[in-house]
Parts: sequence; structure tokens; C-alpha cells
Amino acid sequence: MPNRLAAETSPYLLQHANNPVDWFPWGEEAWARARAEDKPVLVSVGYAACHWCHVMERESFEDEEIAALQNDLVVSIKVDREERPDVDEIYMDAQQMLHGHGGWPLNVFCTPDGRPFFGGTYFPPQRRTGMPGWTDVLQGVTRAFREQRDQVEQQATELTKHLNLRVELAGEDLTESPAQIRSRAATALLQAADRTHGGFGGAPKFPQPFYLQLLVQQALDPAAGNRNDARRHLADSLRKMAEGGIYDQLAGGFHRYAVDEIWLVPHFEKMLYDNALLIPLYLDAQRLADSQSSLPPSGGEMPKAEGGRDSLFTQIARQTADYLLDGLQTPDGAFYASTDADSEGVEGKYFVWTRDELHELLDEQDAEIACRRWGVDVGGNWEGNSILLAAQSPEDVARWLNLALADVESSLERSRQTLLEHRTTRIPPATDTKIIAAWNGMAIDALAKAGAVLEEPRFIDAAERAARFILDHMRPSSGDAEGNLLRIHSAGRASVEAFVEDYGAVADGMISLYESTGDESWYTEARSMIDAMIERFWDHEGGGFFTVGRDGEQLIAQRKPTQDGATPSGNALAARALARMYALTADGRYADLIEAMRTTFSAYLSKAPTMLGLFVSVEDWLTDHRSVALVGPADDPELQQMRRDLWSGEPRPMVVMQRSTDDTLVPQLADKSQQDGRPTAYVCQAFACSAPVHTATELQAVFDEPLSV
Repeated sequence: MPNRLAAETSPYLLQHANNPVDWFPWGEEAWARARAEDKPVLVSVGYAACHWCHVMERESFEDEEIAALQNDLVVSIKVDREERPDVDEIYMDAQQMLHGHGGWPLNVFCTPDGRPFFGGTYFPPQRRTGMPGWTDVLQGVTRAFREQRDQVEQQATELTKHLNLRVELAGEDLTESPAQIRSRAATALLQAADRTHGGFGGAPKFPQPFYLQLLVQQALDPAAGNRNDARRHLADSLRKMAEGGIYDQLAGGFHRYAVDEIWLVPHFEKMLYDNALLIPLYLDAQRLADSQSSLPPSGGEMPKAEGGRDSLFTQIARQTADYLLDGLQTPDGAFYASTDADSEGVEGKYFVWTRDELHELLDEQDAEIACRRWGVDVGGNWEGNSILLAAQSPEDVARWLNLALADVESSLERSRQTLLEHRTTRIPPATDTKIIAAWNGMAIDALAKAGAVLEEPRFIDAAERAARFILDHMRPSSGDAEGNLLRIHSAGRASVEAFVEDYGAVADGMISLYESTGDESWYTEARSMIDAMIERFWDHEGGGFFTVGRDGEQLIAQRKPTQDGATPSGNALAARALARMYALTADGRYADLIEAMRTTFSAYLSKAPTMLGLFVSVEDWLTDHRSVALVGPADDPELQQMRRDLWSGEPRPMVVMQRSTDDTLVPQLADKSQQDGRPTAYVCQAFACSAPVHTATELQAVFDEPLSV
């Protein structure tokens, strides 16, 4: 018989709707029951693509006896962390305070007023390999709640007190410039770099795009003594990731992380945000590669295009963007949240192959080429199967088999299509069909940039469709909240008041749409959203943005998201949108807010700037960006060449503005006019602008020279 979750729209909650556990969704009904019965409350948090969440469900939450015990001892609340990041953030912080680590599933026990006192992540049903069983945990927690209530209350009070401490750790006077802080962060990252396999640290290994973006900026800094090292490690890391099993060699797109240090064995779920964040990074790395001539001879090697073919990084960016369109785009143009790691209850089953399968599906020569290219051998590389990886380059395969490179590449493309077609006959991993505003904002940003850099209008079209979906379907249509943003769209309806990360990411994506299209309606929407974000989330006393808006649900602690995790922090996303809007408007209040955030987060910036990686990048961008105004008919060939050169050049901090009519809503364009009927460009730094130029060659010359400010 379905439980209360059957009335929810979250795919994750619906996965638990037929559990014998008497689950409540997050809300007052559960807390009222706990108060009335004086029982502890289990807040169990997970997400639809979480492998160990599924394991614990199968082992414990679907077990009739264990569920009966759980129903008798505690009030149980199920939370989708992607739907309610505010709830997840608080109880994950509590778990980390208790045990020094966290993860999902997250299982935290609370007093009936919501204060946490004990927690953990995955538990087996019975004691196993030193881990307590779930039945032991349930009985131990409720016994302590009944018999040691004073200690439980004291623990809950202390934890809640620490959760409510100001996150800013105020009291550091920053004397360093943003560039100096960025350089210090990049140096720390390079000290932690895995020089053999790329990335940072050991297993498990995550892509960490914020860290790698810092290396892009370090590589662009002529004053940085380790700029070549930054460039080299950036290239090595992106190449190793693209060649590993973490990247889907057939359909494109990255899995969430690798369980090993060599990027071979992934956790097989695919997240919208990972892929959206990696697309611009690969594009920036390729633009850096194409400008390698500016490097001293000892510079890091990066892949360049040869013979009219895409380089590796361009190929990965394009394939990953195509994956978003083919694998996650909804019929209405928005993007789903993720796909699962499991199919048929087995992790990775959809993605792995055997040598026999390839020989059955392909002719003899194509099979041999495919096995060499993708590392498929008799024994497999994972549990008797093979995860595809770029084991040998097409050039090496051609040399080894004494074939023409063109024949090998044609063979690989035939094989890729055949294997993809066969893969569609397998039972696919489940798709989490939630549409999340923040993650869609990241996808809009990625696709708008991909369309501009790769000159692929279809990516820009896809970004516009997603943006229109958010504006049309994820805002309340009436009442006091009209015009505000909602975070979730699922099962045909929007819900959950948006958080600061949603406002920041969506506004940022719409700025990228304005840059890539010149359509000022996207600028207008972005500015309106940024102003609403300031009104709803800004802390006028302590600086920075709160997770939850003023009229949102107030939980046991007010949080101010600062540290990047799997996704950028809400404050970093807000800062990036503010910085870019400042460049478009010269409205000083946007820059003032970033300066206030710098003071608020000064202790982190002073002691551990890598924890705020994206914010560090934004601050550096703000102080060193250039604004380029292009004025004239959008279809003018010279103006189009200027745009092409700007988007294909070094990935310097830059905002591109376009004016094709007499009227403009963008303040920084108000005094930029077309000269003598010719295409006209202005380059501005710190709002001091060059004399107008009229050709792409002249624009490049001005752009390459420092401006007097």
C-alpha cells in the first residue's frame, strides 16, 4: 500500500512511495506527529541517482520487519536533497560535525523540534564489517532518547548552536589583491596535484571544475611564475578525464566521479550540473591551447586542431553539449536533473561491454579496432566486463594494425553508432525528471557559450528554449510571490520557493544568452532576477547572501552558502552574476556587494581560498575584465568576424555587448554609437574605453594592448 510520498512529485520521493516505511514528506505534519508521540525524528536525505540510497532502500526500507520496527520507534521523513538543499545543508553540516565526514544517503536523528543529535550515512540492515546494522541504530537511538534524554538534549542544543554560528568567521584584514589570492589558491592546488593521473588528490576523484577554472586564470596571468605549470596540469587533467571511463566514450557526457585515482571506474550516474560546468571549461582550455604561441618554450602541451578536425577538447565540449540535448533535454526544452547509476538493480550494467559482445555486433576488423581503441579485452577491466576508455589513440591503432588513419576513424564511427544502437535495446538507467532552476541556469550558460565559441546556433537555440521554460513555467503567476522564481518543476507543476543559487545561476545563464545573441530581453530578465535576489537574500547586517529568502521557510539555522561542493556555492553564483551585471551597467552597487562579500568571507579567503574557488575566480575577473561593445547591424560580415575572433581568442575575462538599433536598454551601450555607417567596436577596461575601431584586425590590436585607466 502506498505511503504519504505517493502524493509527491519528486522522482526520488516517489521511488520510496511503496516502501512499508511510514514515510512523511518534509513538513509540519511529521513534526506534529513527533511532538504528539514524543518520538525522535529520522530525517533521511538522498537523491534519485544515488547508488547507496538505492542499496539501503532495498536492504532496509523495503524489508517488512525492519520497516515495522522503524515505524514503531521513530517518525520518518524522506527528503530529496536536490529539491530541498536548505534542509540537506543543515543536516549534512550536523553529520560532519558529529563524524567529520558526510555523504548520501544521509540519515540524521532529531528531537521533535528539529534539532539533530545523531547521524550517519549508509547502514547495512544488520551489523557488517564493523558497521552497525540499521536495526541496531534504530534501537540504540530510541533507547538513548528515552533513557538519556538530558544528554540527547544537550547534544542537540550544542549542535544547533554551532549550526547557527556566523559562517563568515569575521575578523581578517585582507591586504592581498584578488589576483594575489587567486595565485595563492592556484599554488596550493598545484601542490596537491596528481602529476601522474591528473586532477587533485587520490580516490575517489571528482572533476572539480572550480579548481581547474582557477588554473585557467593562473595560466593567463603573465606575472604568475607557475603559469606554465598551471597550463600543463589543466591540460593533463582534462585529457585524462576525457580518455577515462568517467567519460562516456559512446554518447558523450561525464559520469559523476571516479571511484579510483585513474578515472577508470566511475560512479555511473550522470548529473546535469557536472556536464554543464565542464563544457565551458573544455572550451576555455581549447582557447588557451589555440593561443599557445604566447607561451615560452617550456609551456604545457595542449591539443590543437589538425587537418580541419576538432581537437580533443573541442570534441569533448561539443559531444557533452550534444549529450545534454540528446540525453537530458525535455520535450519542452528544459533539462532533467540526472540519470541513475543502476539499471536492473546493477550498477553500471547499461554502460559496460565484453569482448564477445563487440565481436558479435561488429565485423572482425571493426571489432579489433574498437577493442584496441576502447580497451576491451578478454578479462575486462571491471568485474569481468569492460568500461570503455580511450586506451589507444586512433593514430596508434592505425600504426599497430597497419591501416590508414582515415579508415580507422571511419571504422570507429561505424562501431560507435552500432554500439549506441545496441545500447538502446538494454534497460536504461532511470532518469530523474525533476527540472531544477539552478542546474538549468548552468546548462543555459554552458550552451550559450558553446554556441558562440563553436559557432553552433543549435546550442544557443537550446539555451533559449530552456530559459523560456523557466520564465514561463517556474514562476508564480499570482499573489504576493508573482514574478519570483520557483526551484522545481516536476510532474507538470512548479513548486518550492527558489534559493539564492537558483537566482544566481539563472541570471548568470541569461547574461550568457544576451552575450551570445545580442537580444536585450535576456539582459532585462537577468537584471530583474539579480535585483530580486538582492532584495530577497542579502544579509544587510553581516554581508553575503542567505540560502533561504526572507519569506521562505525558516529552519533551525540560517545558512549562508560559501564553500563550493558538487555545485558552486550560492554566494559564488550570486557574485558571478553581480560581476557581469556590473560590467554591463557600471552600477556601483553590484560591485559594492561583492566587496562586502569579500569582507564577510575574509577568513576563508585568507586561510583557505581554494574552498571558495569560484568566488576567488569571480573577484579576479571583476578587477581585470574588459567590456567589448560591438555596434552595427548584426549581420554585418566585419562585425561577425569581430565576434568570431573574440570568442575564439584567449579566454580572458570579458563581457561582449551588442547594439544593432538606435535604442538600447544596456547602460554601457548608451554612449556607444556606430561611426560613419561602419561596423564599430569599443574596448573598455574599468570603464575607460578605447577610440572606436572598425575592423577585426584593429579590434584585435586594441584588445591586445593594455588600456590607460
